[in-house]
Amino acid sequence: MKSVNDWKEYQILDMADGKKLESWNQIILVRPDPQIIWTDKTNPSLWQKVSARYERSNTGGGFWNILNPKMKEEWQITYQDLVFNLKLMGFKHTGLFPEQAYNWNYIREKIRTSNRTVKVLNLFAYTGAASIAALKEGAEVVHVDASRGMIDWAKENVKSNHLENQSIHFFVDDVVKFVKREIRRGNKYDMILMDPPSFGRGSKHEIWNIEKDLYGLVNLCTELLSDEPLLFLINSYSTGLSKTILENILYLTVNQKKEGLITSDELGLPMNNSKLILPCGIFARWEKKK
Repeated sequence: MKSVNDWKEYQILDMADGKKLESWNQIILVRPDPQIIWTDKTNPSLWQKVSARYERSNTGGGFWNILNPKMKEEWQITYQDLVFNLKLMGFKHTGLFPEQAYNWNYIREKIRTSNRTVKVLNLFAYTGAASIAALKEGAEVVHVDASRGMIDWAKENVKSNHLENQSIHFFVDDVVKFVKREIRRGNKYDMILMDPPSFGRGSKHEIWNIEKDLYGLVNLCTELLSDEPLLFLINSYSTGLSKTILENILYLTVNQKKEGLITSDELGLPMNNSKLILPCGIFARWEKKK
């Protein structure tokens, strides 16, 4: 399992009874997590200092219960030299997945050591953390997401990092349709990143199902790879897919175009002052052999 231990403004304070207690730059949140199946709290007193708690609804979904009336509607968090804007949003999210810091670091290192200008395509790009990581190293980034709200949020994050004058282009679009158009345009990329949801809808209500559509999308994306590609990264939170399946997809697609090194692993978040680690999804990557 891969994790990072240098977060200063994010911590898991405790985990018990299907919930995690987190500090996001001193904003204390309780969010559900189905993998936390034990019931004993390690630090019971910390659960009394909660700013907001996400409550499941009996009819599906849920809502945020604000327990601290002084809590800000929006706030920021930093990781190394990266700045992210946070807010409470539907389905328990804040706009950032802290475990992805491992991938941000990896992306930055690959770009930094390439000794060339790297063109990056970020698909299902959400609020833009990976895009910002790439921009920090001088990459040219194309950022694609089907949600106008997520694109606007990503633009805010870019501005907060003072990167608005860097080379980044945003597209509100269905990812599959966008990739097909890029193929027709003849555009090429040195690095392709994707974080596909289990299910989703495109900008014109196109249906996405990861188990049916992921292989075809990755196969299409091979036509966008440059002559000397650096990295192809797939991240997934879908419980129906294993990291080995993601490896297999990369082997059958990207590796047939350009032989490289394929690896996969789980991502996790360590609990503060504990040996416990919370699993947080999987990734698989193809990369150029050294």
